[in-house]
Amino acid sequence: MNKPSASPESLNVSARTPTVKPVGGTGLLDQLHRPLRDLRISVTDRCNFRCTYCMPREVFSSDHAFLPQPELLSFEEITRMASIAVTMGVQKIRLTGGEPLLRKHVENLIEQLAQLRTPQGQPVELAMTTNATLLAQKAQALKTAGLHRVTVSLDALDSSRFSQLSDSNVAVERVLAGIEKAAEVGLAPVKVNMVVRKGINDDQIVPMARYFKGRGHALRFIEYMDVGNSNGWNLDEVVTGAEIIQKLSAEFDIEPAAANYYGEVADRYRYTDGSGEIGIITSVSNPFCGDCTRMRLSPEGQFFLCLFASRGYDVRSLLRSEATDNEIAAHVMEIWRGRGDRYSELRGLGTAPKDKIEMSYIGG
Repeated sequence: MNKPSASPESLNVSARTPTVKPVGGTGLLDQLHRPLRDLRISVTDRCNFRCTYCMPREVFSSDHAFLPQPELLSFEEITRMASIAVTMGVQKIRLTGGEPLLRKHVENLIEQLAQLRTPQGQPVELAMTTNATLLAQKAQALKTAGLHRVTVSLDALDSSRFSQLSDSNVAVERVLAGIEKAAEVGLAPVKVNMVVRKGINDDQIVPMARYFKGRGHALRFIEYMDVGNSNGWNLDEVVTGAEIIQKLSAEFDIEPAAANYYGEVADRYRYTDGSGEIGIITSVSNPFCGDCTRMRLSPEGQFFLCLFASRGYDVRSLLRSEATDNEIAAHVMEIWRGRGDRYSELRGLGTAPKDKIEMSYIGG
C-alpha cells in the first residue's frame, strides 16, 4: 500500500512522473515544458496567527511592519491581472495571504473574479486558503459572491497543541465550526491541510484522520517544508509521506487513488469503505516540480514563479501605467517562458538557493 518515497536519511530523489496530461490552454510553456494553469493571489501579508513554521513571533512580532494599504493591489487591479492571466491559460485562481479574510470586503473581489471566463467560455475555478477563524461568519457571503470552495489550515485537534502551534488564543472549535459552516453553504468539498512535524504534532495524524473520516472533507497531510528564511527548518522534523501512510494504514484500510488533474499536488488515498479520502503532499521526500503549473501574485503586485522563489517580477508598475492588456500579457508570458524553477528537486540534490520569499507574504 505504501507509495515509494525517500526516507529522512536519503532525500536525493528525482521528481515524480506526471500521470495526467495537461489539456487545453494557449500553448504557453516554461523552460521545463510546464503550462500555466493556476494563479495564486496573496491579497494581504497580514495574519492573526503566528504559526512557527510560517510567521514565528520572534520575527513577526506585534509591531511588525506590514505593507501599507496604498501599496496593495486594488481589487480592480487584481481582477485586471487575473483576467489577463486567464487569456494565457489560467483555469483556477486561489486567494491566499497572510490570512485572506483579513482583507476588508474580500467578497467584493471574489464577485469580480467570478465573472471571468476561460477562452472556452468556462467559469474560472475560485478557491481560498484560510485559517478559518473568520470563516463561520463569512462563509455565506463568500459563497454568494461566487467562491467555489475553501482549504483550511489546521495542524492539531488537541486544544492546547493547536494554541501552541498557531501561537494564538483562538480555540480549535472556532476553526472546526468554520469548516462545517463552509460545507453547509456549499463551499465543498472542504480541504483541510495539516503540516506534520516530528515530535511536534505527528501524534495528531491518526486523531485528525479519525475525526474527519466520513465527514465529507478531504484531509491532507503536508511534509514540513523549508519555506522562507525564518522558521528554523530542520530535516529531522520532517515526517515523510511514506511514514504518514504507514501510520494511517495501521489504523485504517486505505488504497491509492488516481490524480484528479494535471498538477495536483497531493497524492490521493481513499478509504476502502467509501467514507472519504486523504491526501499526502510530499514536497520534501518526493518532489513534484515537474507537475507545477502555478504562478503567484504578491499583495503589492509581484509575480513569483515558485513557493520557494528568491525574487519577484513587478507588474504593479505596468498596471498603474498606461500599458495595455496585451503589453502586460506579453511581459508576463516572457516571465513564464523563462521559468526554470524546481526548488524542491534541487533541495534533494543539495543545490537549492538559500534565500527564499516568506510564505506568509506569498501564500502557501
